[in-house]
Amino acid sequence: MKPRILIVEDEPGIADTLQYALRTDGFDPVWCATGEEALSRFAAQTPALVILDVGLPDINGFELFKRLHEIADVPVVFLTARNDEIDRVVGLELGADDYVPKPFSPRELVARVRSVLRRTAKPAPGTVAAPSATPIQVDDGRRQIRFYGRPLELSRYEYGLLKTLASRPGHVFSRDTLLERVWDDPGESLDRTVDAHVKTLRAKMKLVAPELDPIRTHRGTGYALAEDLPPALPV
Repeated sequence: MKPRILIVEDEPGIADTLQYALRTDGFDPVWCATGEEALSRFAAQTPALVILDVGLPDINGFELFKRLHEIADVPVVFLTARNDEIDRVVGLELGADDYVPKPFSPRELVARVRSVLRRTAKPAPGTVAAPSATPIQVDDGRRQIRFYGRPLELSRYEYGLLKTLASRPGHVFSRDTLLERVWDDPGESLDRTVDAHVKTLRAKMKLVAPELDPIRTHRGTGYALAEDLPPALPV
């Protein structure tokens, strides 16, 4: 079956362009012009991915994102005419998988959709994923993380940081989000606390793979685990 893509966009011209580009590339696009229609369609049949315009006439796109995720956890690509950094930060903090400002290239957007679907793909029910080499292996039972097969000597907070980053490679986690997820009392900690722990975490990972830069800094936003880490280190 063709992957179903739900487009939530109130401008017919943009929606037509998106539908054509997606259909030509093997997807099954479904268009909704309002948030309420999107909620109805989403509940009736869960799509593989949602392309969501922030500026809808009836519901704010960020609010609609939250309501959709109450129904099902589906990847979302935000689409907006606004290019303010704060909008991008809010979208990423909510958990969006990508963010594309208008005007955009339809071919680039389709490529991003494919990239997000690959990144978020889950094994089909009843199947067992084949074992594969991964650069980061998290063992929650032992509270241990291996980097290219070597166990890292991590503090409690370093463990929490790397576990969080490794849960979604490529996703940018803001400092506030990392504080909330990792620290017991985030209100008593500062952004500099995250920066300091990321620095020591990088140093420990560099001991294993000096040539790699596994944790990427996104200025004004936060941190992300690199998506392009090789599955194994060269011999």
